[in-house]
Amino acid sequence: MESIKKNGITIYSALFERKKVVEIDDIEYPIKRFSSGIRYVDLFGYRYIEQNRNKKSEWGKKAREGHKIMWVIKGRRYMARIMDGEYVDLKK
Repeated sequence: MESIKKNGITIYSALFERKKVVEIDDIEYPIKRFSSGIRYVDLFGYRYIEQNRNKKSEWGKKAREGHKIMWVIKGRRYMARIMDGEYVDLKK
């Protein structure tokens, strides 16, 4: 579980520093984009994905206001959120 947090923080930093790849354990993983422009990384069965600022949700609004938000998803479950550098475990 600790690795999700550690990887999440590393990927979060790379996403919002506009990098093309993220390095985890000396291996580079590409930062991909959906056609919408939303950036994400798939790693060990998890998807680390930035918040879509065009969504009409509370989170989309926060992103438009300048908050940096990334979600950690496994399958259809939201596992964690990182907002403005703060990691929140959502599995409780």
